[in-house]
Amino acid sequence: MNKGTLGVVQAAAVALAAAAAVLVGGLVLGGSVTEKVIPGLGDPGALTRWGLPASRTAMNLLSALTVGTLLAAAALLPVEGGRGAARLSADAVGYVRAASWFAAGWAAAAAGTLVFTVADVLGQPVHEVVTGSELTSYVGSLPQGTALMLVVLLAVVVALLARTTTTPAAAFGLLAMAGIALLPAPLTGHSASAANHAVATTGVALHVAAVAPWVGGLAVLAVHAMLRRDRLPVMAERFSRMALWCFIVVGASGMVNVIARLPDPVELVETNYGRLALGKIIAFGALGLFGWWHRNRTLPALADRRPLAFTRFAVVETAVMAATMGLAVALARTAPPPPEAPESAVKTLLGYDMPPEVTPLRLATLWQFDLFFAVLVLVLGGLYLAGVLRLRKRGDGWPVGRTAAWFVGLLSIVIVTQTGVGKYAPILFSVHMAQHMVLNMLTPIFLVVGAPVTLALRALKPARIRGDRGPREWLTAVLHSRYVALVAHPAVATIIFVVSIFALYFTPLFEAAMRNHLGHIAMMVHFLAAGSLFFWVLLGVDPAPRKLPYPARLLLLFVTMPFHAFFGIALMNMSQALAPGWYAAVDPPWGTTVLHDQHTGGAIAWAFGEIPTFIVLLFLGFQWYTDDQRQARRQDRRADRAAQPGGRPEDDELAAYNARLAKLAEHDRAAEGKAAGTKAGERQQAGKQGEGG
Repeated sequence: MNKGTLGVVQAAAVALAAAAAVLVGGLVLGGSVTEKVIPGLGDPGALTRWGLPASRTAMNLLSALTVGTLLAAAALLPVEGGRGAARLSADAVGYVRAASWFAAGWAAAAAGTLVFTVADVLGQPVHEVVTGSELTSYVGSLPQGTALMLVVLLAVVVALLARTTTTPAAAFGLLAMAGIALLPAPLTGHSASAANHAVATTGVALHVAAVAPWVGGLAVLAVHAMLRRDRLPVMAERFSRMALWCFIVVGASGMVNVIARLPDPVELVETNYGRLALGKIIAFGALGLFGWWHRNRTLPALADRRPLAFTRFAVVETAVMAATMGLAVALARTAPPPPEAPESAVKTLLGYDMPPEVTPLRLATLWQFDLFFAVLVLVLGGLYLAGVLRLRKRGDGWPVGRTAAWFVGLLSIVIVTQTGVGKYAPILFSVHMAQHMVLNMLTPIFLVVGAPVTLALRALKPARIRGDRGPREWLTAVLHSRYVALVAHPAVATIIFVVSIFALYFTPLFEAAMRNHLGHIAMMVHFLAAGSLFFWVLLGVDPAPRKLPYPARLLLLFVTMPFHAFFGIALMNMSQALAPGWYAAVDPPWGTTVLHDQHTGGAIAWAFGEIPTFIVLLFLGFQWYTDDQRQARRQDRRADRAAQPGGRPEDDELAAYNARLAKLAEHDRAAEGKAAGTKAGERQQAGKQGEGG
C-alpha cells in the first residue's frame, strides 16, 4: 500500500469515526435509544434501536459517495476525444467503476434499513421479521417500505450499469438515476407529516439533492488530491463553483425545514429535536467557513502547485461533513414537538386549514406559498436575466420582446401557484382545471417565444479545455441527441400533448397525484413540460431537430386544439365524479356538489382553448411575415452581390428565375413559329394538289 492509498484509508477511518461518534451522541441526546419499554407493548430490541440509525447513516454516506464519484466522472473531470468521439478519461472511468461498488453498498444498506424499519414499526425483533411474512406485506402497504424498496432497485441498477459505462452521456444518465434514488427515503419521513407538509416536502427534496453532490464531490476531490492524480486544479475549480450553490440551497432548504417543524424559535433550545437542529445549524455554519477558506486560501495555493494545504483542509472538511450527516440521522430519529392543538382532517391532507368560500377577490388575494414553483420561477428568471446581461456586457443585443414574453410566462406560473388559485386548486376541480389550462396551454407559449435555448447558446462560453464539454457543449449535445429528435417529432409531441390529459384524468393516476404533494408537483410539471414541447414544435423559435413549414404548423394547430374541447365535453357529460375519494375528503362546507364542480371544470376546459389558439395565430402570423421579409432581404443581398463586378450572376435567384422564364418564352415562340411554318407548308401543298386535280 503506497502513501497515497494509506492516506485515503486513514481519512476514511477518521470520517467514519466522526460520523459514528456524533451519531451516538445525537441518539443519546435525542432520547431515541433510551426510551423506556412499556410493558405490554412490542419491543424491537436494542439491535433495532441502534441498527436502524447505523444502517441509515451508512445508506446516506454511500449514496453521497455514489453521487460524488459519478459527478466527478461526468462533470468535474474533462472529457476526452473531442466533439465527435467524446469519451471518459481513465480517471473518470475508474470513478464510475468505484460508483458501482458504492451503489452496491448503498443498496445493501437500504435493504438493511428496510428490515430494521419494519422491526421498529411493528415492535418485533429483527429475527422474527426476517423469518415471518411481515416484511413482504410492509413493503407493499406503507410508504416507507415502498420508498426503501425503490431505493434498493435503483441503486442495484446503477451498480450494474456502472460496470460497463464509458461515455459521458451514460455517466450523466447514471448520475440522474442516482439523484432520483436519493429522494424516496427522506420524503416519507417527518416532512410528509409536518404542519405545512407541502413546503416541508419540497424543502427536504432540495436539501437532499444539494447535500449529496456537495459531500460526495468533496470526498472524491480529497481522494483525487491524496492520490496525486492529474487535473486536480480543474476539478477543484469546478467543484468550488458547484459547492457555493449547494451551500446556498442547503442553507435555505434547511431553514425552511426547521421552521416547518419548529414554528416557535424557543423550541430550538427547549426540545431535544430543537437542540439537535441547532447543532446541525452550527455545523452548517462551520462548513460555510471551510468553503470561504477554500475559495480564498487553498484554491490559490493549489493553482500555485502547492496541493498539500488543500489536501489537509479537504480531509478535515470531509470529516466534518460526515459528522454532520450522522447528526442528521440522529435528528431524523428524534420526534419533532407535537402541535399544540390537534389538526383537522383537511389540514392533514392539505397542509393548511379549509379556506373561506371562494370568490374572485379571494382567488387573487389569498396567497399560498408553494416553495417548489417559487424556486423554479426564481431560478428560471435569474438565469434568463444573467444571459441577457452577459450579452449586453459584451456588446450584443437581445430582443426586448423575447425577454418580456419570458417573464409574462413566469408571471403566469406565479399567478396560478402562489395566489388563491393555488390554495383552492386542491379543493375545487374547477379551479384545478383553470390552473391546468394555464400551465399547459398558456404559459408554454410565452416561455417558448422567449427563446431560452437560443439565449443560452449565445450567452454560454465554450469549454476552456479543447475537446471538453462545458454547459454549452452539453446543451448542444442534448439538442442533437436521438432522444430529443424522437420527442420533438411533431407526431410524438402532439401525442404527448393530447393523450396525456386523457390518460391522467380518466385513470386512477389523478387521485393518486392529488393525494401526494410530490405527485401533485409532478402532475403540474408534466402539464408545463408537455405544453412547452408542443409549442416548441409549433412556434419553433429555438433550434429544433426539424422545422415545420408555416402551413403545416397552422394545420397542426387546428387539428390538435379541438381535442381539448372534446375533453371538456367529456367531463361535462360524465355522471360520476373523478377522484371521488379525494374530493369527498376535502369537500368544503360552502361549495357545490363535486359533480357540478367537475362539470364547471369541463366547461373551463372546453372554452379555454380559444385563448391560446388566438395567441398562437398572432405569433405564427408575425413569424411568417418576419421570415418572408428576412428571405426577401437575403435575396436582395445576393442579387446586389451578383450585380457587382466579379460577382456570379447565378447567385441572383430572381435574375436566374427571370432568365429561365425568358428561355421558356423563347422556346415557346420558336415552337409556335415552327408549328405555324409547318401548317403553312401543309396548306400550300394541299393547294397544289387541288390545282393538279
